[in-house]
Amino acid sequence: MIWLDAIMGVVTGDALGCPVQFLSREEIAENPVTDMRGEGTFNLPAGSWTDDSSLTLAALCSITEKQKIDPDDIMDRFVSWYRDGEYTPYGYSFDIGRGTSNAVERYMRSRNAGTCGGTEESNNGNGSLMRIMPACLYCSVMQEKGLMTDGEAVELIHLVSSLTHAHIRSQIACGLYYFAVRNLIKDDDTLIARLQKGLDDGFAFYKQKRDCVAELSYYGRLANLYEFVNTDAKDIRSTGYVVDTLEAAVWCLIKTTTLRDALLTAVNLGLDTDTVAVVCGGLAGIYYGCEDIPADWLGKIKKRDRIESVCRKATETFG
Repeated sequence: MIWLDAIMGVVTGDALGCPVQFLSREEIAENPVTDMRGEGTFNLPAGSWTDDSSLTLAALCSITEKQKIDPDDIMDRFVSWYRDGEYTPYGYSFDIGRGTSNAVERYMRSRNAGTCGGTEESNNGNGSLMRIMPACLYCSVMQEKGLMTDGEAVELIHLVSSLTHAHIRSQIACGLYYFAVRNLIKDDDTLIARLQKGLDDGFAFYKQKRDCVAELSYYGRLANLYEFVNTDAKDIRSTGYVVDTLEAAVWCLIKTTTLRDALLTAVNLGLDTDTVAVVCGGLAGIYYGCEDIPADWLGKIKKRDRIESVCRKATETFG
């Protein structure tokens, strides 16, 4: 059940990273994360998840119920999350990125989903990448059914990114992630080979777009994963910058051989621990399957029944 595999990978990564978010690598090294734990940064119980999962679930519910990508409906649900605490574990929103909050507030004023996302170079945080998985899954399913071209899929991925992060660099990050997701789903090769093929497809696509070529260079380290896997941890940055997040997530995945180790590696990098683990966790969930998530971790996930119900509905709707 690919929807459950991917989304539970996202939420589990989020919950693992939540207690140590913003701590440096050196600080975490003094008490490394080895299990699902609570308290910490937000003083919440183990299994608590943040805005990353909330916005992912909001987008998933919209896409499933509308059976398409409807930007106005997605933004309306983001408003419900932001203002009323919908799609949260405890009925209130927290850990909100500045780019996302600015976009939601702009939408609340204008009700124009096409103009609410930040377009400046400074608006390249990871706030759209962290919630892009439902759009990636939807487009992958549509392409598998022969109902969508590469160009149409990327256009929709960029649209979903632009709701909060409309700079082309953020859109390309989401696009490359889409190609990785699509190939993880459809291929049957090794993990690194699947990811490499997906990223090869993504790079080839963007190289045909004149307005994307310069921005694509920011992701150059991902062009050859067989070299990138040998990068030393000290050269992996785990900040909230979208390029750093995508690099760190992919590196954690290809450096490890289980979902558990991939997520723990991501979290112990420090800084934006929840989002790096979210981006890594979505890919890991697809490759390893939800059954590879430790049972005791799953048992601690807050509102797990609701998450699983939403994923079942997506599976029934799209297959």
